[in-house]
Amino acid sequence: MAGKVPRFFLVQEDILPEAFYKTVQAKELLLSGEVATVNEAVERVNLSRSAFYKYKDKVYPFYRWNRDQTVILEMLLEHRSGVLSAVLNSIAAVGGNIITINQNIPQQGVAMATVTIETAGLKCDVENMLEMLRGTPGVKAAKPLGADGTRD
Repeated sequence: MAGKVPRFFLVQEDILPEAFYKTVQAKELLLSGEVATVNEAVERVNLSRSAFYKYKDKVYPFYRWNRDQTVILEMLLEHRSGVLSAVLNSIAAVGGNIITINQNIPQQGVAMATVTIETAGLKCDVENMLEMLRGTPGVKAAKPLGADGTRD
């Protein structure tokens, strides 16, 4: 792969090979301090050391990979006063630094909004922030956009 620029994909967890998922679990155990050594981590998740070392620098949970970077969130918001403000306040409350906000013209009572957030100061992971936003009154949907800005 000399000289080749790596490409990244956002893949749903349930289709990953088990070794990828277990590698992430082992890395999380090490990062949390729950285990002290790679041996302990791989034993705990029932993964071979060779598989761990093969994948450890290639597989990351979405929220870890995006740490100290930016994430673009796409949200479907009800068209009523205060919804976007509540979303922005929630992001700020967990330490997200908002870089850009774009909201389309509302149609049929809803508007699509995209928010670019710097993640360096987040007090939680991106997945938890998304769950919080989904629970905000007036938020119909919230999800990350792909790294290249494409939608599903």
